[in-house]
Amino acid sequence: MKNIIIINGPNLNLLGKRETSIYGDVSFENYLVELKKSYPAFQIDYYQSNIEGEIIDKLQEVGFSYSGIILNAAAYTHTSVGIADAISAIETPVIEVHISNIYSREEIRHKSLISKNVQGVICGFGLKSYDLAIQSFTKDE
Repeated sequence: MKNIIIINGPNLNLLGKRETSIYGDVSFENYLVELKKSYPAFQIDYYQSNIEGEIIDKLQEVGFSYSGIILNAAAYTHTSVGIADAISAIETPVIEVHISNIYSREEIRHKSLISKNVQGVICGFGLKSYDLAIQSFTKDE
């Protein structure tokens, strides 16, 4: 069984409540239940933090033992050299995801500091972006 972890960054704990016109009205916890049902061959773990250093610590903790990491670094995508360096330092493949299409939003969101260190980027498909990321890990099965 492959073990995958989804790591969500700042403010994603408010999914379903904040800016529903952009992020939808479903909480991540509710979506995660459905996601796990859709992929019974995977052990899917979940971690969320609003704190940059905690995300870096989690990447280092799981970055040598998991089959895959799905990372939505949220606002840190555009600002964190530390998270980019942590991704570069680990062995586990990382897929960068975004719920919204970051290229249709404010210009500051058009640049990702982490993209050069990840296996791929998925954005703009709502919560389905996470589903697509998991599908990318099924290619080896």
